[in-house]
Amino acid sequence: MGGTEHLTVRREGATLVLTLNRPEAKNALSISMLVGLYDGWIEADEDDGIRSIVLTGAGGAFCAGMDLKALAGQGMAGEHLRDRLKADPDLHWKAMLRHHRPRKPVIAAVEGYCVAGGTEILQGTDIRVAGESATFGLFEVKRGLFPIGGSTVRLQRQIPRTHALEMLLTGRPYSAREAAGIGLVGHVVPDGGALDKALEIAEQINACGPLAVEAVKASVYETAELTETDGLAAELKRGWPIFDTADAKEGARAFAEKRPPDYKRA
Repeated sequence: MGGTEHLTVRREGATLVLTLNRPEAKNALSISMLVGLYDGWIEADEDDGIRSIVLTGAGGAFCAGMDLKALAGQGMAGEHLRDRLKADPDLHWKAMLRHHRPRKPVIAAVEGYCVAGGTEILQGTDIRVAGESATFGLFEVKRGLFPIGGSTVRLQRQIPRTHALEMLLTGRPYSAREAAGIGLVGHVVPDGGALDKALEIAEQINACGPLAVEAVKASVYETAELTETDGLAAELKRGWPIFDTADAKEGARAFAEKRPPDYKRA
């Protein structure tokens, strides 16, 4: 199990929990954090014992975006890992879920600040839980910057365009309740409860057939921009083989025997 000085990794049963761990900077992105995130996504992809991922932040914050001091040339923590970025110039985009989509469902557990790059990473997650006092927003235009983590493309596909444009063009903060109202997050819970709720959802996912879960997630994203006809054809191609898997047979036996299924990845 990996991890870096700014990204901790732990297992909760079949769930991999990745924690952005730079609370003194509201978990602003660093080289160490980006490398740790990328390694975490790859670990989850390659380990069939992992069935879901929870992404959260330490110290009452999710992520305050890029380290602007580093952007201004004042250095960035994790210089010893810079060779990883040189070896893979796309690593930071994969880490931020711009150029990589994990096979397993990713659940975001947000407390406190989730702004700029934090909101951009959020758009790469699948299910989102926020504490009551969480704050969201894309502040880049206020700083004369561009939200290049994918927000001008993804946000309008995830929430109504009028809300997407308002968030992108005003650079204003959004409360958790407002974010839920426009569909950016799915659950708002009392402060301090986001991680517990995310783990609860992860457990529900973990109890399902892992091959079916992965295929359903893949189908949703593959068909998002297709016509209905093409989408239905792609869904059939992706979904029909699942009926012939050991998972499907175990699910049927468990239903007939009125017991919880015991899914074991071969």
